[in-house]
Amino acid sequence: MAVREVIRMGHPLLLARAEEVENFATPELASLVADMKDTMAALNGAGLAAPQIAVSQRVVIFGVAENPRYPDADSVPETILINPEITVLGSERESAWEGCLSVPHMRGLVPRYTSIRYRGYDVEGNVIEREAHGFHARVVQHEVDHLDGVLYPSRIEDMRNFGFENELFQTTEGAEEEL
Repeated sequence: MAVREVIRMGHPLLLARAEEVENFATPELASLVADMKDTMAALNGAGLAAPQIAVSQRVVIFGVAENPRYPDADSVPETILINPEITVLGSERESAWEGCLSVPHMRGLVPRYTSIRYRGYDVEGNVIEREAHGFHARVVQHEVDHLDGVLYPSRIEDMRNFGFENELFQTTEGAEEEL
């Protein structure tokens, strides 16, 4: 289909709650998902939310097999998730470096829950329900945050752990996880 422009931090659409998808199995929804897949693949992303391409719909895609942007990350199944809901499983959190296609060239140390359950729908309206742990859980939380108008910098607890990647990682290999 098409690689779409990713809007960046500061754009008002990234701060708004996205609208629920009401109609499944439509050509419009299929086209949106195809564009999101093309865009995510072109930018080597682990995930993408519809608001990042200026579409206010509660649609996210994610998936990681082998990706040069995060070679040490566990695999995450390729998923299209519409109208997602997250339930936290336990109180354990872990901080890890995150990046975002809408916040280019920057990284932050972000605490996230290590275990979640998520529920939503595929493009046909079939229910998807899974438990996720570790990197998989982090990716889902990051992408669903986009649907609620939350960018990862607002989750950083110590702003000394936020900056341009080339400054933060001058003496290290860089961030292991980038979304």
